[in-house]
Amino acid sequence: MTENFERKIPQGDDHERAVCRDCGFIAYENPKVIVGSVVSYEDKILLCKRAIDPRSGYWTIPAGFMELGETCREGAAREAIEEANADIEVGDMLAVYTITHISQVQMFFRSILKEPKFSAGIESLEVALFDWDDIPWDNLAFPTAKWALKTWKENQSREVAEPDLRMA
Repeated sequence: MTENFERKIPQGDDHERAVCRDCGFIAYENPKVIVGSVVSYEDKILLCKRAIDPRSGYWTIPAGFMELGETCREGAAREAIEEANADIEVGDMLAVYTITHISQVQMFFRSILKEPKFSAGIESLEVALFDWDDIPWDNLAFPTAKWALKTWKENQSREVAEPDLRMA
């Protein structure tokens, strides 16, 4: 926050905000949105070994911060390209997690790898397809990756109705 801003509760609000001392502009700070996918190919799951912090050297599903001007699905597809050079078909919504202590909303989709072609992107050390029993559970980077994988497994054989996410 720059020196022209002070933290206070604006009139009619109930949260402390960054407010400009000169003009009264309120700089709202909102949670960041993470989008990603549990990507499958046949009976295998695509995982990426992180090349960046946090949790460099640990495995995760392709995911990252949503960018301005893209839908959630577009962001999930972009992340798969950035992290795994993987062309995926983004399917239905799998899970949404609210992680309050880091101010994030994480949205994960069920997705399919179109072809078994992938390689480590700039944010990954390594990318691989894993059989379910070979997933490195003790070396997963984030709890939400583990939760999303387990949710995928629980719903693998279930047909899930496609929600209308045109606004998502």
